[in-house]
Amino acid sequence: MTNEEDFEQLDPADQDAELISKSQAKRDMHALQDLGKKLVALNKDQLAKVPMDETLRGAVEECRRLKKGEAIRRQLQYIGRLMRLADTDGISQTMDSFEAGKQAHDAHFHRLERWRDRLINGTPDDLTDYVAAFPHADIQHLRQLIRNAQREALQQKPPASSRKLFKYLRELAEVPN
Repeated sequence: MTNEEDFEQLDPADQDAELISKSQAKRDMHALQDLGKKLVALNKDQLAKVPMDETLRGAVEECRRLKKGEAIRRQLQYIGRLMRLADTDGISQTMDSFEAGKQAHDAHFHRLERWRDRLINGTPDDLTDYVAAFPHADIQHLRQLIRNAQREALQQKPPASSRKLFKYLRELAEVPN
């Protein structure tokens, strides 16, 4: 058998596998381990929504129970090894949807914080703007909370009324118009 015959018998899929460098393979494995770390960090409800086989799910739950650092490291490597066989696209898509939901929640939270700061430090026009945006707000209660928060800020007291105002703004935002 000549070298040409050996070359012709090679499968194209095998050629693609050989083209991946050792460094790239390591980067891919580290990416799978990082995805595994994110799986371990999920809460139980989120973890139940992630599409994965029972072996991988068991390994993730086992890692959550471990307390020692070296044991956790070994378990994460095992999870990375299991993830080579798993549907990582489905897992990644689910993780991305969790991240998108968290970002939307954070953006909503920051909008409420900006409203609170505008109401406490702003002008009466800011209150008018808020009432226009949320017509179901109790204006008298809102003004009382704003006055208390402003008074606490002047007296350099802990911001208890500011927290109450934020809580009220959050309740108003959750109520449908």
